[in-house]
Amino acid sequence: MAMPPLPDSRTEPDGSAVIRVLSYNIRSMRDDRAALARVIRACEPDLVCIQEAPRFFRWRKYASRLARATDLVVLGGGAPAAGPLLLCSLRATVVSTEDVLLPLTPGLHRRGFATAVVRFGRARLGVVSCHLSLRAGERLEQAGMLLDRLKALDAPHSIAAGDINERPSGRAFRLLADQLQDGWSVAPWGSEHTHGAPTPRQRIDAIFATPGIEVLTCGVPTGLPGLSESDLRGGSDHLPVLATLRVPAP
Repeated sequence: MAMPPLPDSRTEPDGSAVIRVLSYNIRSMRDDRAALARVIRACEPDLVCIQEAPRFFRWRKYASRLARATDLVVLGGGAPAAGPLLLCSLRATVVSTEDVLLPLTPGLHRRGFATAVVRFGRARLGVVSCHLSLRAGERLEQAGMLLDRLKALDAPHSIAAGDINERPSGRAFRLLADQLQDGWSVAPWGSEHTHGAPTPRQRIDAIFATPGIEVLTCGVPTGLPGLSESDLRGGSDHLPVLATLRVPAP
């Protein structure tokens, strides 16, 4: 069933910007890469926050190929951020980027943040792509670091998007949702559950926004025109989260 139309990306007369933000765990592009690219293109995003981007041998080649296949450009992240990657459309003007590695817990995967500050028209936005730990205690600590990082971006408005690795009832998710807007809770659109495809039963991926941003829609883009269920099932073991946001101008 087709979903209600999404707002178009645009710059408003008052200088605010309506943008589309996509968050997607792509499992190191180990699944159907053509389906993955079709999913991203169908969503027509201005920003893409990726988790589990290729980060070992020839990782730059894979990031560049994905950007080229989706009519986007690489903004930052990848191996220097331990997996999170940022892509953007040519609509974005890049102010700054920084890749942040988090403290390493012996025996666990290294985690990091891909961060940037961008402008759409006069609207200035900080953005972080994140993939939090599988261990509950470390995940909670990383959620606190994520909030600190958003403040350190020194942008009037910010978003964080990624694989939280726990459901909304978890402590790390609740910490983020207490201080930020959880997009699905504010303006649900599409479907809710993100993992694991093809029969998702839990929501562990999310897009969060600081209070000044207006969340217009947010959810898994099932039923989006031009987007097939087979591509959603084939692109990754996660389903993407797509949000439309209105970011105020100064």
